[in-house]
Amino acid sequence: MNAGILPQPETKPMHSADLKIDPRRHSQAFTLVEMLVVIAIMSILMTAGAIGLGGMGGKGVTSGVASAESLFDEARSIAVGQRTRARVMIAKDLTNNPADNLRRIVVASAEIDSVTGLEKSPENWILSSRGVVLPDQTFFSQEYSKKDKDDPKDPNGKIDEIASLSGAKAAYAGSYYYYEFNAEGICTTPGAGFVIGAGARSVNAAATNKPKVTSAGKRDFGGFVVWRNGRTSVFRSPEQIEIPATVKEF
Repeated sequence: MNAGILPQPETKPMHSADLKIDPRRHSQAFTLVEMLVVIAIMSILMTAGAIGLGGMGGKGVTSGVASAESLFDEARSIAVGQRTRARVMIAKDLTNNPADNLRRIVVASAEIDSVTGLEKSPENWILSSRGVVLPDQTFFSQEYSKKDKDDPKDPNGKIDEIASLSGAKAAYAGSYYYYEFNAEGICTTPGAGFVIGAGARSVNAAATNKPKVTSAGKRDFGGFVVWRNGRTSVFRSPEQIEIPATVKEF
């Protein structure tokens, strides 16, 4: 060995495995084009959802219609189960609780004589359910709820009324609109329309005054038709209810 030459360090041969790169060091990212596509799709879905929800009024109307449908099912079940007449009743003019006018809905059945098994005479209606109160600023429309929506002989037929609910607690005393089922569960006014809408009643207004329709107008109305067998069909648009473009009262 030459004295002036230092020994070279031993080198290892390179293998293909040494050239591999850890994939964790290079994460994939969205490109600008991909992000723009995602944003465009989200915008389209949000717009479509807003249009669909806006067709049948606000959240209060939607939930109010669903609650009312369940009471119609309950009334029909009571009529069949107890072999008597049953009614879905909407408060028109409550004696002691006018704030619930056109908002409180209850179910009542004709009282049965325990001896004869027949309805008592004179008739007496017993509350079978505490029912529901429609959501805030949502009211039953006495104007657009028809006794028979498709009857050309009586296009303006109004829903039947009862002057008083005898025997009821003070909070429920007063006059009511009603829809009736007989002992076979058949609606006595097939084709009747049930309509509610969003509105407001002045705090200082008389209890008998109709609520005023909100600025959204007929878009904030919804409801359903009650058929002979007691089943219901929801209105899919305000046009099916035949509400004019400019509507001010219920």
